[in-house]
Amino acid sequence: MRLMISCIAACLLFINPAGGAAGKNCTSCHQVVLKGIHAALSCASCHREKPDVIADPASGKHHAAGCVGCHQGYGALFDHAMATRSREKLFVQRTIGNSDSGFFGKNCGSCHLKSCTDCHGGKGHNIVKAADKSCMACHKGYYVGMEYYGMAPREDSSRYQRGKAAFGEKSLKMLPDVHAEAGMTCGACHSMKSLVTGAKSSRKCVDCHQAQKTVVEHRIKAHMEKLECYACHSAWAAQEYGTFYLRFINSPVQREFEAVKNRGEYVKSSYLKKQDAPPLGVNAAGRVSPIRPEFIFYGTTVKNNRPEGKESRLLAAEWKAFFPHTIRRGTLMCDGCHENSRRFIMEKKEDRIYNLPADGMTLPSFWERTGQKVVNGDFLPRERYLRMSKKTPAYWRGYLEKWQKLVNRVDGSSSH
Repeated sequence: MRLMISCIAACLLFINPAGGAAGKNCTSCHQVVLKGIHAALSCASCHREKPDVIADPASGKHHAAGCVGCHQGYGALFDHAMATRSREKLFVQRTIGNSDSGFFGKNCGSCHLKSCTDCHGGKGHNIVKAADKSCMACHKGYYVGMEYYGMAPREDSSRYQRGKAAFGEKSLKMLPDVHAEAGMTCGACHSMKSLVTGAKSSRKCVDCHQAQKTVVEHRIKAHMEKLECYACHSAWAAQEYGTFYLRFINSPVQREFEAVKNRGEYVKSSYLKKQDAPPLGVNAAGRVSPIRPEFIFYGTTVKNNRPEGKESRLLAAEWKAFFPHTIRRGTLMCDGCHENSRRFIMEKKEDRIYNLPADGMTLPSFWERTGQKVVNGDFLPRERYLRMSKKTPAYWRGYLEKWQKLVNRVDGSSSH
């Protein structure tokens, strides 16, 4: 590395205003061919003068100092969540970080932005526009992203790891988002200008879509005022209930715990994965939104082949409001939400399928809010749920109209 920096620095002594001579002098030592939209630039245009910038002009360590001379303001990208991972770090600190301060570095360091070239060309001398596959390098698995193309994470055990791999992971084939079917890329809604400000997207649904009043649900005032569009139009979402991390210290027995995501001394597994309509809660804006566990998190330490302390310690029972990228035109029937207490994390005891206490877990149910919280919003207040579950005359009129439209559509399609 020192030799490379010295060579580049020597080249810079010969820079002329046109830049062509500098490039020629550099390449007398560095066999590099600049390709793409930057092919006509001199080496010094990006590598500049400071030694750390010379070595890696696109690095987030110095806010991409070699790039922002032209792409002004884009260095701010490294101050936001894509690069800082501050929320993930805080989660680790208040949970498993109490017993292992090095957990984040061991298990969470592979994703998120370190350099402009993470998305715009990994080798740095063939800069390209970011494509969706660049996004999926991080936005895969349980993190919002690859469901846009109809892929859901499989169970952790190797016995379920089958089928084609995409973005480095095996996945279940699901229904994709209608926007993906229409050929829209991630960048259509997540522009660079929005990302550098820390915004999640540059467009809202209503920037492109108008709610049609011929749709029953769109004529209900409460729906339009209190629900996010994607509360109804998200066809499905990946959900993970019970995320277990087993830490093995000086324990050869670790070999018996076969799992794909075996990272060093840790083995990760989950109790249950689902891919259906997500539960609903309230987001930070106060609107009804999909929510899911991130995470209901359990930890166990095995030392010298024996459990140390309590097994399956509940470290967190946290949910997050989120936007599943599985948009479809249709929605669930009315009773998919109304009087569906499980969907609002108020599952009745008599409706429980899983007996968590019998399996050594302290929560009574994943779908019962007691002892759990939504970190960027809240669960829907009980009184509000009871109020919306009343079967008023207006409810029945809408219910019958929706069924009538459904029956007519089925009759019409079968007559051809």
